[in-house]
Amino acid sequence: MLKPAALWRYSIFNLILLALLALWFWQQNQAVPLAEPELPANGKLHCVSYAPYYGKGETPFIASTVAEKSRIEKDLRLLSERFDCVRTYSVKQGLNHVPEVAEALGMKVLLGAWIGYLKPENDKEFESAIELANRYPDTVKGLIIGNEVLLRKEQTEDVMLAYLEEAQRRTEVPVTYADVWEFWLKHPKLEQAVDYITVHILPYWEDNPQSVDKAIHHAETVMEKLGTTFSKPLFIGETGWPSVGKHRNDSVPSLVNQAGYIRQFVQTAHDKGWHYNLIEAVDQPWKRDLEGTVGGYWGLYDTELNSKFSFTGPVAERHDGFAPVCWGFAGFVVFIILTLLRRERRLPALVAMGSLGVLTGATAYIQWDYLVAACRDLSEWLVLIGITVTGVLAMLNMPTLLARGQNRLAHSLLFILVLAAMVTSFLLIPKMSFIPRDIELHPMIGYLIYMMDGRYRNFPLALYALPALQFSIGFALLGILHRTTFARYRRLNIIAIAAALLCLILEPLNTHALLWLGVVLLLAYASWPLTERRN
Repeated sequence: MLKPAALWRYSIFNLILLALLALWFWQQNQAVPLAEPELPANGKLHCVSYAPYYGKGETPFIASTVAEKSRIEKDLRLLSERFDCVRTYSVKQGLNHVPEVAEALGMKVLLGAWIGYLKPENDKEFESAIELANRYPDTVKGLIIGNEVLLRKEQTEDVMLAYLEEAQRRTEVPVTYADVWEFWLKHPKLEQAVDYITVHILPYWEDNPQSVDKAIHHAETVMEKLGTTFSKPLFIGETGWPSVGKHRNDSVPSLVNQAGYIRQFVQTAHDKGWHYNLIEAVDQPWKRDLEGTVGGYWGLYDTELNSKFSFTGPVAERHDGFAPVCWGFAGFVVFIILTLLRRERRLPALVAMGSLGVLTGATAYIQWDYLVAACRDLSEWLVLIGITVTGVLAMLNMPTLLARGQNRLAHSLLFILVLAAMVTSFLLIPKMSFIPRDIELHPMIGYLIYMMDGRYRNFPLALYALPALQFSIGFALLGILHRTTFARYRRLNIIAIAAALLCLILEPLNTHALLWLGVVLLLAYASWPLTERRN
């Protein structure tokens, strides 16, 4: 039986963790004052990227996905309250209705023609876009032939020049091409074939990611550089900030950062006379398949068409209400019952298990948020839920450990977490950063590297933090720290530490990378073998 002194130490540890978690919830729910831009007299912004594929399971990658005209009417009616214009990226799958609907609402359209690998598909798209532009010349204020085609290496500069020149001959609507600003600098020849230059400035996605505090200055620097390079008008075709997703160095997705960047950008654009298009109107869950969690959360509206923030007043990161309290109370009840069932009645044990129950319940609430945002398919749901359940089982096993000491279940759960942390650490490494951009990879090799690349993977801190703290510091305070002679723990931990350390070296300003290294070190401390097993 554990001594009361050890139980009190452990109780204080859990109470400290609980206080820190409560402080985090409080801070996340506090409204933060942000700059308020001076909007035009009509209160509307310039333009916003629009795609209607925000419903459950909807994606343009399924050819049968077609947006009904009624949905586009509903969406554009909402957007017309805040924007003068929408930008589209294709004229297929129902998007051909956008010019007609926009015209009825008094909106303008930047009409996009999607150019990819396949010439037959490209030609069909091109013809449809030309026809729509000519049918609605007063509504279509720009025809965008291709979006980041050169960035994706799906066509050459000469091919894009041919499409642009053909468009110039066949329509009176202004013609342009859209790509990341660096690719305009690499392909200045395209200027001769467009009426204005459409550039994407996305501080989060830069090769050197920008923090939100430096993002506006970065945009100003880019625009100045482009202004001295090109003679034709500049149009910012995409700019924005994600509200959820992976940290990239000190570039942090969050709702407060999204609101802050958009507000500051709108004011700067007004002051400098920039014309712009924000990305994007509505969150697009399908983009998570391409860009990880962060890809699905660039919208100014969520998938229920609720505005994520306003352009006046303070903004809070979260709006949890009493949900964490309810989850925490449920955890408290469960852990107290489990403790009493183990015939444990001592006050320090009840305090320790009650506080751990609140911690487990409130953490489970955060974990569910993480799973909903991060899981893109059944395999990810199964794997990440498996890790979550492992951690929860480890917590539920604590009342038994207080009554009986170490057991086989605790050993097994710790091994699963250490193994999972090793695999996760390897998968988090942004491997593509080691491959020069000018190297052409075989498509299959490129796909395999992409699938294992950590550029788009979140650090799963919510799933590992509490179990790691309990197995290491908690067990040490109780005097039941697991010390094994299982030599493979040493190898697993060395790989995990090395991989986590590499993630931090590559992104030294990434606080999530630092915290992940801390989690890995805690698990290593909890499982590091004292001696090698000799057979």
